[in-house]
Amino acid sequence: MGTPLDGGSRVPIGCPAKLRRVTRKKVAPDLKGWLSLAKARYAMGAKSVGPLQYASHMEPQVCLHASEAQEGLQKFKVVRAGVHAPEEVGPREAGLRRRKGPTKTPEPESSEAPQDPLNWFGILVPHSLRQAQASFRDGLQLAADIASLQNRIDWGRSQLRGLQEKLKQLEPGAA
Repeated sequence: MGTPLDGGSRVPIGCPAKLRRVTRKKVAPDLKGWLSLAKARYAMGAKSVGPLQYASHMEPQVCLHASEAQEGLQKFKVVRAGVHAPEEVGPREAGLRRRKGPTKTPEPESSEAPQDPLNWFGILVPHSLRQAQASFRDGLQLAADIASLQNRIDWGRSQLRGLQEKLKQLEPGAA
């Protein structure tokens, strides 16, 4: 790796073009999602697909996590709610296990996986409603990708400004 002034630094040059491609991709799922939702409202009736069918208590199906990537950049990632890290398989204690011990009744977990919101509209929902849900999920993932790319572009611009200022200071005759 060379010095920052000879082009050896890692400034993301292709990020604006990639951001434009991803932004164009984002418009398609959003439009497709709204059109599929309109088809579902037409098929089931306007009163069957609307805010009156929403649950009284809603829980998110996905969460947005921000993590620190290389050089202090924030990277956004969409994670399904209720998904935990896999547990280790095998004995937890070193030594022998007691096969028959005091019998305990398993306690039901209070935090189950979030319920599918499509069930709010009935058991047999139209395929267009499922398509709308999938399109909006894709839109969320693309929004997280766009936010990550925007952070990377901002970081690259600040690096470029810093390098330009260093170059101005090193130029002879700059007083």
